Amino acid sequence: MNVLVINCGSSSLKYQLISSETEKVLAKGLCERIGIDGSAITHQPEGGEKVTTQVPMPDHTAAVKYVIEKLTDPEVGVVKSLDEIDAVGHRIVHGGEKFNTSVVINDEVIKAIEECNDLAPLHNPANLIGINACKKLMPNVPMVAVFDTAFHQTMPKKAFLYGLPYEYYEKYKVRRYGFHGTSHDFVSARAAEILGKKREDLKIIVCHLGNGASVTAVDHGRSIDTSMGLTPLEGLIMGTRSGDIDPAIISFIADKENISADDMINICNKKSGVLGLSGGISSDFRDLASAAESNDQKAIDALDTYAYRVAKYIGSYAMAMKGVDVIAFTAGIGENNCQMRAAICDYVTWLGTSIDPEKNAIRGEEVILSKPDDKVAIMVVPTNEELAIARETVRLVK
Repeated sequence: MNVLVINCGSSSLKYQLISSETEKVLAKGLCERIGIDGSAITHQPEGGEKVTTQVPMPDHTAAVKYVIEKLTDPEVGVVKSLDEIDAVGHRIVHGGEKFNTSVVINDEVIKAIEECNDLAPLHNPANLIGINACKKLMPNVPMVAVFDTAFHQTMPKKAFLYGLPYEYYEKYKVRRYGFHGTSHDFVSARAAEILGKKREDLKIIVCHLGNGASVTAVDHGRSIDTSMGLTPLEGLIMGTRSGDIDPAIISFIADKENISADDMINICNKKSGVLGLSGGISSDFRDLASAAESNDQKAIDALDTYAYRVAKYIGSYAMAMKGVDVIAFTAGIGENNCQMRAAICDYVTWLGTSIDPEKNAIRGEEVILSKPDDKVAIMVVPTNEELAIARETVRLVK
């Protein structure tokens, strides 16, 4: 079965075509600047070079049309016709409390996703556009929705409720939802597999550290707490997001700067995190590392603060699970930034574990960093959300 995995943003569309039999990526690509001048599609077939083509993409329907054209192109395509695409898996950011697992998409599901739009106004509408575009161009191909929030629906109330009047939860479903669930699910399962154990027998902390970042406590296969909240703004300091702050800061700075609360939320989302802490140097950790090596104090402080916050969450989740067996690092920073892994792990030696510096120099590969007899295994497990979506799609369509 060939599964087309679609991940729609407000002005972008990432895709992969995956063979379920071999789990190989037959082709992948990115449509950028959808609805904006200068739109383009970058397509790469398996074993081939990237090909970028400037084409007008007024909307996501046009983008999906170009994706299909590239996949079936005689020169750079990997299938002869649309008939060879057996199913489509869509990444959906927010499923609210409505979805605790992936589902086959129908009109009822589309309506339920729409009802979650106000919980993820930047993401869900774009995800729906992708669904409707595929529905229009491939009306007979089954589609599956895979939710970022679904894996975290096993959290108990004591973990997801906020200390606010209960009526806000009842009326508006204001609670912690968590995100990156597809990644946390995939990585925790793969970590157990690498160790030759069952996930149901382990207490695992997954650190998904990318430009967006979150930590999840996976207790015997179930997410019992996670750092992101109602929105992806809560939790760790990230590339441009502030993470946890005193909520009174919003009105305090808004009054001082004579700006609106919405302006402040925008600052918290797009101008904060390590970008803001570093004085605007960069949200890219490679740039920050270079600046820190040149003794830029703000860059040093930003990196130190980031590592400290991640370590605090690891410690709190070890407490929440009354122990921990595995700490797994994943995503761009978690998989590739050995200096940041070392800085974080320096805080967790009290757990009876440490990392091998030589093994820690490895980037982007599965590796166990700790010693065989350590009480806690520390690992790097590259995430693969697209493969996880494809697997879910195959499971439901079959």
